[in-house]
Amino acid sequence: MQPINELDPYLQKQVEAGSNGLDIMHGHLKVLLLEAEEELELAQEQESRTEEAMDSMERRYWEGQVEALAYLYGLTYQLSFAIAEREGS
Repeated sequence: MQPINELDPYLQKQVEAGSNGLDIMHGHLKVLLLEAEEELELAQEQESRTEEAMDSMERRYWEGQVEALAYLYGLTYQLSFAIAEREGS
């Protein structure tokens, strides 16, 4: 597991290129959200085939992940607009 104080190399490259932190976060959240949505689809398919309790728990986990990531993704938009408004852009 990667230490908590280190970025993935592709994120570090964006930092070194001078990208805005909020933009980096927005892009990374989008990737994580798409991955979570794919996992949710798989979990839903598995649950519909087996109807086992563990499969329901897996589906519920991915539903929570999608919900949390979508909230944070939306928050990056809200922050971007609030910052732009503050700066008069």
